[in-house]
Amino acid sequence: MKVLAGLIALVFSFSNLVSAQQTAAPGPASSSQATTLLAQSSAALTGTARISDITLSGTVERIAGGDDETGTAVLKSIAAGASSVSLSLPSGMRSEIQNSSATPSVGTWSGPDGVSHAVAFHNLLIGPAWFFPAFTIAQGLSASGFVATYVGAETHNGEAVQHVSLSQPSLFPNTPSAMSSAHLTQVDLFLNSTTLLPSAIAFNIHPDNNAGLDIPVEIRFSNYTPVNGVQVPFHIQKYLNNTLVLDFQANSVVLNSGLTPSSFSL
Repeated sequence: MKVLAGLIALVFSFSNLVSAQQTAAPGPASSSQATTLLAQSSAALTGTARISDITLSGTVERIAGGDDETGTAVLKSIAAGASSVSLSLPSGMRSEIQNSSATPSVGTWSGPDGVSHAVAFHNLLIGPAWFFPAFTIAQGLSASGFVATYVGAETHNGEAVQHVSLSQPSLFPNTPSAMSSAHLTQVDLFLNSTTLLPSAIAFNIHPDNNAGLDIPVEIRFSNYTPVNGVQVPFHIQKYLNNTLVLDFQANSVVLNSGLTPSSFSL
């Protein structure tokens, strides 16, 4: 009986220790300065408007090694978490669809041959609306599990900015990858210090077979133009590994056209 009582006491003591450790070590929390800046940026972008979806149409230049071609593009996204990019180029059609409203997140891309390829899951952890920063900021402010960190005042691409970082440190709480989820989901936002409109966002993608190898991506926004009270960047540039790969100039923007997650079926 004494042995049994001792074992019970030991288990009880261990349970209390685990409970105390869990209580003493809560998950990371957003900084008030970061969330305030994001809220101010969101207000600068959308004011009081409610946006469910956006479609941008315009011209695009695609640069890939020695290939440099110009055509047209249509970029679509919904606040619920899905996007599509369709490029019509002299070499043929190119498209990409991402849908993070599905469980699990899914995505595909295709080139001129029309063959569909799956996007690796670890490259679907960044919000799909990379070309419309209002959705990225709204996601970070409203979705559970996001942590906003204030990095500081900086000069980025020759512009004075406020640097805020978003991530989901506890996206995989019960798997060995829990320690890396903060890195895999990290998006850095660079907000113009005067207007608080995003001048750039940066994140990493990775080879399909190596989530540990970072390939930096930066999206730069300029020529903000009001559309029904919403500030929309009409000029969007995508840099891959510090090299310009996509240069998009919008000539038409449609808000709240009724797009739904089913509009982004694979």
